[in-house]
Amino acid sequence: MALIPALDELDRLEEQIRKLKIQYDQFFRGLRKLPPTEDRKRVEEALRDMMRGKLRDNASRFRYNGIVAAYNRFQELWSRQMREREEGPINFRDRQKAYSAPRGEEPPSRPVVTPRTDDSYVKVASVSNGDAMAEIHRLVVEANKALGKASPSVEQVAALVQKQAEQLRGRYNVDAVAFRVETVDGKVKLKAKPVT
Repeated sequence: MALIPALDELDRLEEQIRKLKIQYDQFFRGLRKLPPTEDRKRVEEALRDMMRGKLRDNASRFRYNGIVAAYNRFQELWSRQMREREEGPINFRDRQKAYSAPRGEEPPSRPVVTPRTDDSYVKVASVSNGDAMAEIHRLVVEANKALGKASPSVEQVAALVQKQAEQLRGRYNVDAVAFRVETVDGKVKLKAKPVT
């Protein structure tokens, strides 16, 4: 008779994951302001509790493993979408507008991005960044000059680089961050990525 409670709990767990997936879909479409982190914690806690001893028969364990595998696929998808959103806000905004575009209308065209031709990044470590900062500033000056615009000072570029680098170091637990200068729709932008 212990099988019925385990099956009921597995049903509830599947339903929680289904609702969590809907909430994440809404978040990535811009219908929610924040990701459903509290609900995600509850689902993960329920998964751990279930594993700790409520599964007595092979059929329940088999079904539980299937649920865990599906949840892991969702987690990978959500992590990838969060990375895309953090590293490429322009693409995310385009995708968000495409989701919200009225039917029959074409989604907006992608912005024009002009990366450096060699597509190289400048690595900025947590210490001794003088040469890297000078190189990034030089690239920013070149890009602004090509657009006929005034360039920020070395200090302004260094402050922006340090701020972005600190955020990525904290988020990805890395020592170095690489930067590339791009021209996006007539504006000079810095693109950053963690370096392991």
